Amino acid sequence: MSGPGTQPAPGTGSTPNLDYVVAHLTDHLAAGPLGELGVRIEIRGEAILLTGTVPSAQCRDDILRTARAELLGHPVHCDIVVADNATPDHAEEVE
Repeated sequence: MSGPGTQPAPGTGSTPNLDYVVAHLTDHLAAGPLGELGVRIEIRGEAILLTGTVPSAQCRDDILRTARAELLGHPVHCDIVVADNATPDHAEEVE
């Protein structure tokens, strides 16, 4: 039987445990081989937004791959920035 009280509210998503899945992903990223604590995961309607700064493009790609695998059925948007950790090409002038 279907009535007005049986449908999920608009914008709440079809997965009632999305908060739990995101929390699990956050723990997985922090405790796993990446040891990544600089990435934030936000729920935006049905989509997931990843933000933060990581040390390498490989790390960013690994995080994105892991997120997409754990959040199947939800669009994952990645705004993760790779930190510039190259050696300076000139000396810093101190006055």
